[in-house]
Amino acid sequence: MPSKYDSPRRFMQPDPRYQSLLVEKFCNCMMRDGKKRTAYRVFYDAMDEIQNRMKDKDPLDVFTQAVQNVKPLIQVRSRRVGGATYQVPMEVKRRRATSLAIRWLLEATRKKKGRPMHKRLADELIMAYRREGTAMATRDNVHKMAEANKAFAHLSW
Repeated sequence: MPSKYDSPRRFMQPDPRYQSLLVEKFCNCMMRDGKKRTAYRVFYDAMDEIQNRMKDKDPLDVFTQAVQNVKPLIQVRSRRVGGATYQVPMEVKRRRATSLAIRWLLEATRKKKGRPMHKRLADELIMAYRREGTAMATRDNVHKMAEANKAFAHLSW
């Protein structure tokens, strides 16, 4: 596989309930051991939980806004220049930002123990929608790292 291989997106079908490719991507990332039905059930139960808690909001809008809020705008990449390694801030591509946001949301959800997965997921999505929580803290840390290394921005090419 070439180093610049771009995976085809043409095979992904939208999810059954919301007809959204973002929901499908999220469920695919949440899935373990090929159990897609379980991933769908957890996600849809979390959406129902969000519907119960935030009666005036559409749960799909809450989900998409939560993912948008967690998406990083800038990140640091290691760059080797003359024997020294610098952390160079670079803009994040759209697809990578989405995948990072999904990864951070799921990571934050899985770290919390003691409650069913759909309730933990609903909590994390609501907190991300309100711009708080563990996933938002991860995003803020990435942005702070990029801000701290702004002096090396001239090394990006």
